[in-house]
Amino acid sequence: MKKTNAARLLDRQKVEYRLVEYEVDENDLSALHVAKNTKQDIKTIYKTLVTIDENNKPIVACIAGDEELDLKALAKVAGVKKCTMLPLKDILKVTGYIRGGCSPFGMKKIYRTFVDIDALLYEKVLVSAGVRGQQLKLNPKDFEKVLDVDFKKISNV
Repeated sequence: MKKTNAARLLDRQKVEYRLVEYEVDENDLSALHVAKNTKQDIKTIYKTLVTIDENNKPIVACIAGDEELDLKALAKVAGVKKCTMLPLKDILKVTGYIRGGCSPFGMKKIYRTFVDIDALLYEKVLVSAGVRGQQLKLNPKDFEKVLDVDFKKISNV
């Protein structure tokens, strides 16, 4: 298993994690597919979404796989007027990652990151390792060791 930039970053910061591999289905890049293939609770699979504020500044959001991002709540906690989803065509350019393999760790730049506060209910959560087919399993509190992160309620179920 080849280490990704995200995994190497966690290594440098001495963050404990485990790489979890799963079979990729190009037609189903959903968190539900990841949950089924890794035999993990969907509530512990955290998807990484990239938004932009009114000044086109990226803001990263991580929410449970079965939830939806509340863009108004994200804008409020980020102290901006509004957030919109980053167009898919810009994901690689902004983050260095592709859809279905976007990790909050190891992006081209460190962006403000918000993780839904519910992540703290779990001892371990999974986020993309930066490639399709690999997840990082780690303690959600360890996000703070590597990222400019805030834990806030940003999803609506």
